[in-house]
Amino acid sequence: MTVNLLDYDLEAMTAFCEGLGEKRFRAVQLFRWIHQRGARRFDDMTDLAKSLRSKLADVAVVQPLQVLSEHRSTDGTVKWLFDVGQGNAVETVFIPETDRGTLCVSSQAGCAVGCRFCSTGHQGFSRNLSTGEIIAQLWFAEHSLRASGQLLPGQRAIDNVVMMGMGEPLQNYSALLPALRTMLDDHAYGLSRRRVTVSTSGVVPMIERLQQDCPVALAVSLHAPDDHLRDSLVPLNKKYPIRELLAACRNYLTAAPRDFITLEYCMLDGVNDSVEQAQALVQLVQTSPHNRALQGLPCKVNLIPFNPFPASGLHRSPPDQVKRFAQVLQDAGIVTTVRKTRGDDIDAACGQLAGEVQDRTQARERLALRRIDVPVVSATAAAHQRGPSP
Repeated sequence: MTVNLLDYDLEAMTAFCEGLGEKRFRAVQLFRWIHQRGARRFDDMTDLAKSLRSKLADVAVVQPLQVLSEHRSTDGTVKWLFDVGQGNAVETVFIPETDRGTLCVSSQAGCAVGCRFCSTGHQGFSRNLSTGEIIAQLWFAEHSLRASGQLLPGQRAIDNVVMMGMGEPLQNYSALLPALRTMLDDHAYGLSRRRVTVSTSGVVPMIERLQQDCPVALAVSLHAPDDHLRDSLVPLNKKYPIRELLAACRNYLTAAPRDFITLEYCMLDGVNDSVEQAQALVQLVQTSPHNRALQGLPCKVNLIPFNPFPASGLHRSPPDQVKRFAQVLQDAGIVTTVRKTRGDDIDAACGQLAGEVQDRTQARERLALRRIDVPVVSATAAAHQRGPSP
Protein backbone atom coordinates (compact mmCIF):
# COMPACT_ATOMS: atom_id res chain seq x y z
CA MET A 1 0.00 0.00 0.00
CA THR A 2 1.39 3.40 -1.01
CA VAL A 3 1.20 6.14 1.65
CA ASN A 4 1.20 9.91 1.20
CA LEU A 5 3.99 11.36 3.33
CA LEU A 6 2.13 14.67 3.63
CA ASP A 7 -0.15 12.81 6.04
CA TYR A 8 2.67 12.36 8.58
CA ASP A 9 3.87 14.67 11.32
CA LEU A 10 7.46 14.06 12.46
CA GLU A 11 6.47 11.46 15.03
CA ALA A 12 4.55 9.47 12.45
CA MET A 13 7.35 9.95 9.90
CA THR A 14 9.81 8.54 12.42
CA ALA A 15 7.65 5.48 12.99
CA PHE A 16 7.32 5.05 9.23
CA CYS A 17 11.10 5.18 8.72
CA GLU A 18 11.71 2.79 11.60
CA GLY A 19 9.30 0.41 9.89
CA LEU A 20 11.62 0.55 6.88
CA GLY A 21 14.60 -0.27 9.10
CA GLU A 22 15.88 3.33 9.15
CA LYS A 23 16.97 5.55 12.05
CA ARG A 24 15.24 8.71 13.31
CA PHE A 25 17.63 11.13 11.59
CA ARG A 26 16.42 9.80 8.23
CA ALA A 27 12.89 10.88 9.14
CA VAL A 28 14.18 14.37 9.94
CA GLN A 29 15.99 14.53 6.60
CA LEU A 30 12.89 13.36 4.74
CA PHE A 31 10.71 15.83 6.62
CA ARG A 32 13.01 18.72 5.71
CA TRP A 33 13.14 17.76 2.04
CA ILE A 34 9.37 17.63 1.77
CA HIS A 35 8.35 20.65 3.80
CA GLN A 36 11.32 23.03 3.80
CA ARG A 37 12.47 22.41 0.24
CA GLY A 38 9.20 21.37 -1.36
CA ALA A 39 10.64 18.19 -2.90
CA ARG A 40 8.30 15.59 -4.37
CA ARG A 41 10.71 13.22 -6.10
CA PHE A 42 12.78 10.95 -3.87
CA ASP A 43 15.63 10.97 -6.40
CA ASP A 44 16.01 14.70 -5.70
CA MET A 45 16.67 14.02 -2.01
CA THR A 46 20.37 13.63 -2.58
CA ASP A 47 21.54 13.17 1.02
CA LEU A 48 19.32 10.11 1.47
CA ALA A 49 20.96 6.77 0.83
CA LYS A 50 20.10 5.26 -2.55
CA SER A 51 18.78 2.19 -0.79
CA LEU A 52 16.31 4.34 1.19
CA ARG A 53 15.26 6.24 -1.92
CA SER A 54 14.54 2.93 -3.60
CA LYS A 55 12.46 1.74 -0.63
CA LEU A 56 10.51 4.99 -0.57
CA ALA A 57 9.72 4.80 -4.27
CA ASP A 58 8.04 1.43 -3.67
CA VAL A 59 5.86 2.37 -0.71
CA ALA A 60 5.37 6.14 -0.56
CA VAL A 61 4.57 9.31 -2.48
CA VAL A 62 4.48 13.02 -1.81
CA GLN A 63 1.07 13.73 -3.28
CA PRO A 64 -0.06 17.37 -3.44
CA LEU A 65 -3.53 18.49 -4.44
CA GLN A 66 -4.43 19.31 -8.02
CA VAL A 67 -5.05 23.01 -8.58
CA LEU A 68 -8.29 23.55 -10.45
CA SER A 69 -8.08 27.33 -10.60
CA GLU A 70 -6.16 30.34 -9.33
CA HIS A 71 -7.62 33.83 -8.97
CA ARG A 72 -5.74 37.00 -8.03
CA SER A 73 -7.42 40.02 -6.50
CA THR A 74 -6.52 43.61 -7.23
CA ASP A 75 -5.34 43.87 -3.61
CA GLY A 76 -2.86 40.99 -4.03
CA THR A 77 -5.00 38.28 -2.43
CA VAL A 78 -4.73 34.88 -4.15
CA LYS A 79 -7.39 32.17 -4.06
CA TRP A 80 -6.76 28.59 -5.14
CA LEU A 81 -9.39 25.93 -5.75
CA PHE A 82 -8.03 22.45 -5.00
CA ASP A 83 -9.51 19.16 -6.19
CA VAL A 84 -10.02 16.74 -3.30
CA GLY A 85 -11.77 14.07 -5.35
CA GLN A 86 -15.27 12.69 -5.85
CA GLY A 87 -16.54 16.00 -7.20
CA ASN A 88 -15.37 18.01 -4.18
CA ALA A 89 -13.08 21.02 -4.21
CA VAL A 90 -11.85 23.28 -1.40
CA GLU A 91 -10.61 26.85 -1.41
CA THR A 92 -7.45 28.30 0.12
CA VAL A 93 -6.65 31.99 0.33
CA PHE A 94 -3.31 33.81 0.63
CA ILE A 95 -3.43 37.35 2.00
CA PRO A 96 -0.22 39.37 1.63
CA GLU A 97 0.38 42.10 4.20
CA THR A 98 3.28 44.45 4.80
CA ASP A 99 4.53 42.54 7.85
CA ARG A 100 3.42 38.99 7.10
CA GLY A 101 1.83 36.56 4.69
CA THR A 102 -1.34 34.87 5.92
CA LEU A 103 -2.78 31.64 4.56
CA CYS A 104 -6.42 30.74 5.20
CA VAL A 105 -6.67 26.94 5.15
CA SER A 106 -9.69 24.64 4.77
CA SER A 107 -10.26 21.58 6.96
CA GLN A 108 -13.40 20.05 5.43
CA ALA A 109 -15.12 19.74 2.08
CA GLY A 110 -18.07 21.88 3.07
CA CYS A 111 -19.27 22.38 6.63
CA ALA A 112 -21.94 20.71 8.73
CA VAL A 113 -22.40 23.56 11.24
CA GLY A 114 -24.58 25.65 8.92
CA CYS A 115 -24.01 29.17 10.24
CA ARG A 116 -26.59 31.35 8.58
CA PHE A 117 -24.18 34.04 7.35
CA CYS A 118 -21.58 31.67 5.84
CA SER A 119 -21.77 30.55 2.22
CA THR A 120 -19.71 27.42 2.96
CA GLY A 121 -22.46 26.13 5.23
CA HIS A 122 -25.04 26.73 2.51
CA GLN A 123 -23.04 24.39 0.25
CA GLY A 124 -23.53 21.55 2.71
CA PHE A 125 -21.00 18.96 3.85
CA SER A 126 -19.29 16.08 2.08
CA ARG A 127 -16.35 14.87 4.20
CA ASN A 128 -13.39 15.70 6.39
CA LEU A 129 -10.06 16.40 4.76
CA SER A 130 -7.10 14.21 5.62
CA THR A 131 -4.01 15.58 7.33
CA GLY A 132 -2.23 15.43 3.98
CA GLU A 133 -4.97 17.43 2.27
CA ILE A 134 -4.77 20.11 4.97
CA ILE A 135 -0.98 20.33 4.82
CA ALA A 136 -0.97 20.15 1.02
CA GLN A 137 -2.63 23.58 0.93
CA LEU A 138 0.26 25.10 2.92
CA TRP A 139 2.86 23.05 1.05
CA PHE A 140 1.64 24.25 -2.33
CA ALA A 141 1.15 27.89 -1.33
CA GLU A 142 4.53 28.21 0.37
CA HIS A 143 6.56 26.68 -2.43
CA SER A 144 4.64 28.14 -5.35
CA LEU A 145 4.95 31.63 -3.87
CA ARG A 146 8.67 31.08 -3.34
CA ALA A 147 9.01 29.96 -6.94
CA SER A 148 7.36 33.16 -8.13
CA GLY A 149 10.68 34.95 -7.60
CA GLN A 150 9.16 37.72 -5.50
CA LEU A 151 10.90 36.67 -2.29
CA LEU A 152 14.45 37.07 -1.10
CA PRO A 153 16.56 33.89 -0.85
CA GLY A 154 15.55 32.01 2.29
CA GLN A 155 12.56 34.28 2.92
CA ARG A 156 9.40 32.58 4.08
CA ALA A 157 6.26 33.26 2.05
CA ILE A 158 3.80 32.30 4.78
CA ASP A 159 4.37 33.04 8.44
CA ASN A 160 0.77 33.14 9.60
CA VAL A 161 -1.78 30.33 9.16
CA VAL A 162 -5.44 30.61 10.08
CA MET A 163 -7.72 27.59 10.07
CA MET A 164 -10.60 29.76 8.89
CA GLY A 165 -11.26 28.31 5.45
CA MET A 166 -14.01 25.85 4.60
CA GLY A 167 -15.18 23.69 7.47
CA GLU A 168 -15.17 23.52 11.27
CA PRO A 169 -11.60 22.48 12.19
CA LEU A 170 -12.48 21.02 15.58
CA GLN A 171 -14.97 18.62 13.98
CA ASN A 172 -11.99 17.11 12.12
CA TYR A 173 -9.69 16.92 15.10
CA SER A 174 -7.86 13.68 14.30
CA ALA A 175 -6.59 15.15 11.02
CA LEU A 176 -6.14 18.69 12.34
CA LEU A 177 -3.80 17.81 15.21
CA PRO A 178 -0.93 16.29 13.18
CA ALA A 179 -1.34 19.07 10.62
CA LEU A 180 -0.86 21.69 13.35
CA ARG A 181 2.18 19.84 14.67
CA THR A 182 3.71 19.84 11.20
CA MET A 183 3.07 23.57 10.80
CA LEU A 184 4.85 24.22 14.11
CA ASP A 185 7.74 21.81 13.63
CA ASP A 186 11.14 23.49 13.14
CA HIS A 187 12.04 20.79 10.61
CA ALA A 188 8.99 21.73 8.52
CA TYR A 189 7.43 25.23 8.51
CA GLY A 190 8.62 26.40 11.93
CA LEU A 191 5.60 28.60 12.58
CA SER A 192 5.09 30.20 15.97
CA ARG A 193 2.17 29.01 18.10
CA ARG A 194 1.10 32.66 18.18
CA ARG A 195 0.97 32.68 14.38
CA VAL A 196 -1.21 29.58 13.95
CA THR A 197 -4.87 30.19 14.70
CA VAL A 198 -7.71 27.70 14.93
CA SER A 199 -11.12 29.29 14.42
CA THR A 200 -14.11 27.45 15.85
CA SER A 201 -17.84 28.00 16.04
CA GLY A 202 -17.70 26.59 19.56
CA VAL A 203 -17.07 22.83 19.79
CA VAL A 204 -16.49 22.96 23.54
CA PRO A 205 -15.09 19.43 24.19
CA MET A 206 -12.53 19.82 21.41
CA ILE A 207 -11.43 23.25 22.66
CA GLU A 208 -10.54 21.42 25.85
CA ARG A 209 -8.68 18.73 23.86
CA LEU A 210 -6.75 21.33 21.86
CA GLN A 211 -5.73 23.08 25.07
CA GLN A 212 -4.13 19.85 26.25
CA ASP A 213 -2.68 18.56 22.97
CA CYS A 214 -1.48 21.56 20.96
CA PRO A 215 -2.46 25.00 22.25
CA VAL A 216 -2.23 27.52 19.43
CA ALA A 217 -4.03 30.85 19.07
CA LEU A 218 -7.79 30.49 19.32
CA ALA A 219 -10.54 32.45 17.58
CA VAL A 220 -14.20 31.89 18.40
CA SER A 221 -17.05 32.73 16.02
CA LEU A 222 -19.40 34.41 18.50
CA HIS A 223 -21.60 36.71 16.37
CA ALA A 224 -24.21 37.36 19.07
CA PRO A 225 -24.23 38.54 22.70
CA ASP A 226 -26.93 36.12 23.90
CA ASP A 227 -28.06 32.54 23.40
CA HIS A 228 -31.42 33.38 21.84
CA LEU A 229 -29.90 35.17 18.88
CA ARG A 230 -26.84 32.93 18.61
CA ASP A 231 -29.10 29.87 18.38
CA SER A 232 -30.49 31.38 15.17
CA LEU A 233 -27.13 32.33 13.66
CA VAL A 234 -24.87 29.51 14.87
CA PRO A 235 -26.90 26.29 15.34
CA LEU A 236 -24.09 24.67 17.33
CA ASN A 237 -24.95 27.07 20.15
CA LYS A 238 -27.98 24.92 21.00
CA LYS A 239 -25.57 22.16 21.98
CA TYR A 240 -22.82 24.31 23.50
CA PRO A 241 -24.36 27.58 24.75
CA ILE A 242 -22.41 30.74 25.42
CA ARG A 243 -21.86 30.08 29.14
CA GLU A 244 -20.12 26.76 28.39
CA LEU A 245 -18.21 28.22 25.47
CA LEU A 246 -16.77 31.15 27.43
CA ALA A 247 -15.84 28.85 30.31
CA ALA A 248 -13.88 26.66 27.89
CA CYS A 249 -12.18 29.76 26.47
CA ARG A 250 -11.13 30.97 29.92
CA ASN A 251 -9.64 27.56 30.67
CA TYR A 252 -7.90 27.50 27.28
CA LEU A 253 -5.99 30.65 28.20
CA THR A 254 -4.08 28.77 30.90
CA ALA A 255 -2.03 27.12 28.14
CA ALA A 256 -2.56 29.42 25.15
CA PRO A 257 0.36 31.23 23.49
CA ARG A 258 -1.57 34.51 23.69
CA ASP A 259 -3.19 36.04 26.75
CA PHE A 260 -6.50 36.66 24.99
CA ILE A 261 -9.10 34.92 22.83
CA THR A 262 -10.18 36.51 19.57
CA LEU A 263 -13.95 36.80 19.28
CA GLU A 264 -15.18 37.00 15.69
CA TYR A 265 -18.38 38.99 15.20
CA CYS A 266 -19.97 39.24 11.74
CA MET A 267 -21.90 42.51 11.48
CA LEU A 268 -25.43 41.87 10.19
CA ASP A 269 -27.70 44.80 9.49
CA GLY A 270 -30.62 44.95 11.92
CA VAL A 271 -29.77 41.56 13.40
CA ASN A 272 -26.82 41.82 15.80
CA ASP A 273 -25.43 45.33 15.32
CA SER A 274 -27.37 47.59 17.67
CA VAL A 275 -25.77 49.71 20.38
CA GLU A 276 -27.82 47.75 22.92
CA GLN A 277 -26.30 44.51 21.66
CA ALA A 278 -22.82 46.03 21.85
CA GLN A 279 -23.52 46.87 25.49
CA ALA A 280 -24.71 43.30 26.07
CA LEU A 281 -21.48 42.02 24.54
CA VAL A 282 -19.48 44.19 26.96
CA GLN A 283 -21.41 42.73 29.89
CA LEU A 284 -20.84 39.24 28.54
CA VAL A 285 -17.04 39.37 28.47
CA GLN A 286 -16.31 41.59 31.46
CA THR A 287 -16.18 40.44 35.07
CA SER A 288 -19.51 40.71 36.84
CA PRO A 289 -19.25 42.98 39.93
CA HIS A 290 -22.24 41.16 41.45
CA ASN A 291 -21.09 37.57 40.95
CA ARG A 292 -17.38 36.81 40.98
CA ALA A 293 -18.10 33.33 39.63
CA LEU A 294 -18.94 35.02 36.33
CA GLN A 295 -15.35 35.84 35.48
CA GLY A 296 -14.58 37.98 32.49
CA LEU A 297 -12.83 36.76 29.37
CA PRO A 298 -9.65 38.51 28.21
CA CYS A 299 -10.42 39.00 24.55
CA LYS A 300 -10.03 40.99 21.38
CA VAL A 301 -13.18 41.52 19.33
CA ASN A 302 -12.84 41.38 15.56
CA LEU A 303 -15.82 42.95 13.80
CA ILE A 304 -16.25 41.44 10.34
CA PRO A 305 -18.20 43.14 7.54
CA PHE A 306 -20.71 40.62 6.24
CA ASN A 307 -20.08 39.51 2.66
CA PRO A 308 -23.59 39.03 1.22
CA PHE A 309 -24.67 36.06 -0.86
CA PRO A 310 -28.21 35.53 -2.19
CA ALA A 311 -29.19 32.48 -0.12
CA SER A 312 -28.52 34.16 3.23
CA GLY A 313 -31.33 36.71 3.29
CA LEU A 314 -28.97 38.95 5.29
CA HIS A 315 -27.34 42.33 4.67
CA ARG A 316 -24.11 44.06 5.68
CA SER A 317 -24.27 46.58 8.52
CA PRO A 318 -23.72 50.17 7.36
CA PRO A 319 -20.22 51.54 8.15
CA ASP A 320 -21.59 54.14 10.57
CA GLN A 321 -23.41 51.47 12.56
CA VAL A 322 -20.23 49.37 12.71
CA LYS A 323 -18.40 52.42 14.07
CA ARG A 324 -21.05 52.99 16.74
CA PHE A 325 -20.90 49.33 17.76
CA ALA A 326 -17.10 49.38 17.90
CA GLN A 327 -17.07 52.60 19.93
CA VAL A 328 -19.16 51.01 22.69
CA LEU A 329 -16.64 48.19 22.99
CA GLN A 330 -13.63 50.49 22.85
CA ASP A 331 -15.11 52.82 25.48
CA ALA A 332 -15.38 49.78 27.76
CA GLY A 333 -11.67 49.06 27.28
CA ILE A 334 -12.08 46.09 24.93
CA VAL A 335 -9.55 45.90 22.12
CA THR A 336 -11.68 46.06 18.97
CA THR A 337 -10.74 45.90 15.31
CA VAL A 338 -12.81 46.12 12.15
CA ARG A 339 -11.52 43.58 9.65
CA LYS A 340 -10.54 45.03 6.32
CA THR A 341 -12.29 43.13 3.56
CA ARG A 342 -9.70 41.46 1.31
CA GLY A 343 -10.25 39.53 -1.89
CA ASP A 344 -13.99 40.19 -2.17
CA ASP A 345 -13.64 40.80 -5.91
CA ILE A 346 -12.66 37.12 -6.30
CA ASP A 347 -15.07 35.81 -3.62
CA ALA A 348 -12.16 35.15 -1.27
CA ALA A 349 -13.32 37.29 1.65
CA CYS A 350 -14.48 36.02 5.02
CA GLY A 351 -17.60 33.87 4.73
CA GLN A 352 -17.43 33.66 0.94
CA LEU A 353 -15.49 30.41 0.51
CA ALA A 354 -17.75 27.79 -0.98
CA GLY A 355 -15.68 25.59 -3.28
CA GLU A 356 -17.52 22.66 -4.83
CA VAL A 357 -19.21 20.26 -2.44
CA GLN A 358 -21.17 17.07 -3.07
CA ASP A 359 -23.52 17.67 -0.15
CA ARG A 360 -24.57 14.66 1.93
CA THR A 361 -26.57 16.65 4.47
CA GLN A 362 -29.41 18.33 2.52
CA ALA A 363 -28.07 21.66 3.76
CA ARG A 364 -29.75 23.76 1.10
CA GLU A 365 -33.17 22.41 2.00
CA ARG A 366 -32.63 22.82 5.76
CA LEU A 367 -31.23 26.32 5.46
CA ALA A 368 -34.04 27.42 3.16
CA LEU A 369 -36.44 26.71 6.01
CA ARG A 370 -34.47 29.09 8.24
CA ARG A 371 -34.55 32.05 5.87
CA ILE A 372 -37.22 33.86 7.82
CA ASP A 373 -35.86 37.15 9.15
CA VAL A 374 -34.00 36.87 12.44
CA PRO A 375 -35.45 39.50 14.80
CA VAL A 376 -33.28 41.85 16.76
CA VAL A 377 -33.52 40.61 20.33
CA SER A 378 -32.34 42.80 23.18
CA ALA A 379 -30.19 41.42 25.96
CA THR A 380 -33.07 41.98 28.38
CA ALA A 381 -35.54 40.05 26.28
CA ALA A 382 -33.06 37.24 25.77
CA ALA A 383 -32.47 37.04 29.51
CA HIS A 384 -36.18 36.48 30.10
CA GLN A 385 -36.27 33.76 27.44
CA ARG A 386 -33.09 31.84 28.24
CA GLY A 387 -32.09 32.84 31.75
CA PRO A 388 -29.12 34.96 32.90
CA SER A 389 -26.09 35.52 30.69
CA PRO A 390 -22.75 34.01 31.71
